[in-house]
Amino acid sequence: MEDLETQQYLLDLQGYLVVENALSADEVATLNALFNQQQLPPPGKAQRFGSAPDGPGFLQWGKPFCDLLDHPKIMPILRARLGDCFRLDRLYGMYMKAGMKRGRLHADYGAMSPIANSVQGEYFHFPKHEITDGFMVVAWSLTDAGPDHGGFCCIPGSHKSHYRLPQKIFDAPEESPYVIIPHAPAGSAILFTEALTHGTSAWTAAHQRRSLLYKYCVSQTAWRPKRVQPPTHTALTPRQQILFRGPAEPHRHFPSLFEGFE
Repeated sequence: MEDLETQQYLLDLQGYLVVENALSADEVATLNALFNQQQLPPPGKAQRFGSAPDGPGFLQWGKPFCDLLDHPKIMPILRARLGDCFRLDRLYGMYMKAGMKRGRLHADYGAMSPIANSVQGEYFHFPKHEITDGFMVVAWSLTDAGPDHGGFCCIPGSHKSHYRLPQKIFDAPEESPYVIIPHAPAGSAILFTEALTHGTSAWTAAHQRRSLLYKYCVSQTAWRPKRVQPPTHTALTPRQQILFRGPAEPHRHFPSLFEGFE
């Protein structure tokens, strides 16, 4: 496993980072067993499950899902990107079966934002009155994903681009050498910024894709007015409780997630 200095460099450079073996085989087995107990319908047109902010989402399924909120393998990396004060903004899971098609490439912030009004082929100036960064995703792989299977895909470094994605790449990402599907064996954590141009590639593996997405943002921002609610059957640690706070200025009105918790 890479050291923290290398991890933060690669995340800044690429806009994404894969941490393999972030979860032990036992942790993965426990999470998959709890997933199976939910008896969800087979993946089909809908690829998502356990979404929030409309309650606690899949956090209600048990403590192992809550343990991922501030897992020690990801917190130092999130700190390097988001600082000491950040919050859980939303979450959901994704599952797919063989033959399910790809999704579109997108980014929620930067030149590819749907509200950016950027023009293809023209330099985009990042406006000071709009959010262009500060949101990170941790996607936990409960099954093997990668070039031979499908799953998460992205254009490395695109989070820093001042140009909108060319239409020919948007229309046929599977034909572009610039769109990659990183190896993410079961137990991996994929961290990426929401400003990165990313998407879901077609799923070709015989086994089911299972991914848990936890989305964090700097403490003073939010994606939408609704908030993720804590689970009702699991006692959260003091640090986990902080992640459910509403938006507020860091340090002055939102406490550090690291001072006193390290």
